[in-house]
Amino acid sequence: MLPKLNPKRARFVLTKIDQILDWERRKEAERDTRFVELGRYLCEVRAGQYWRVEKLKSFDEFLERRFPESRRKAYYLMSIHEHLPSQARKELKEVGWTKGLELAKVARRDGQDFDCATWLHKARTLPKEEFQREVEQKLNGKETEPWEIIYFKLYKSQIPILEQAIATATLMLGTDKSRGYCLEMICADFLAGAHLENGDPAVLLQALSRTFNFLSEEQKQQFLESVYQKAS
Repeated sequence: MLPKLNPKRARFVLTKIDQILDWERRKEAERDTRFVELGRYLCEVRAGQYWRVEKLKSFDEFLERRFPESRRKAYYLMSIHEHLPSQARKELKEVGWTKGLELAKVARRDGQDFDCATWLHKARTLPKEEFQREVEQKLNGKETEPWEIIYFKLYKSQIPILEQAIATATLMLGTDKSRGYCLEMICADFLAGAHLENGDPAVLLQALSRTFNFLSEEQKQQFLESVYQKAS
């Protein structure tokens, strides 16, 4: 049996749903616009060392106060401001700041050759996951490797150490690397140190190989030249 339809109530409820969804979309756009503004101000704080006004010792200490849960987002927003051209930043409210971060990765890689119009069109029209794959293919020249999400418990006292280690790795590798890559570099570095003396040579070689892959092309070239000089 179908329920008796009350058209008046139905129109009222449907209108309310549309109003709420429209409000949510407007708030989302406003939030993304403010995030672009926030990234600009954070870059200015770092450049002008405004944190000294609050008697702080460093920009990192400033971020610890404003972003107690994670400073990663602050660096992401700064990366968007630093690497995206003004046209892309103005239209960020249409694509969202998470896609904006992906755009910043491509802009950072291409520099003056960044095709802003094409990538903005992709960001507007593609779903987030598909757009991320497009960016990954652009940066690496291939599709992303298979992945899975791993869950494990951390005590609250352990979280600051983990976040600090990942934040340090992010500064070394660049903000275009995910937290997963940063964690892998930390583990690879640990394995390399653990097996450096009287350890498993195969594990040491694998750890060093993974660490080498994290280097930029320029750093890889410098490292290889150094190895060749020492070998000769």
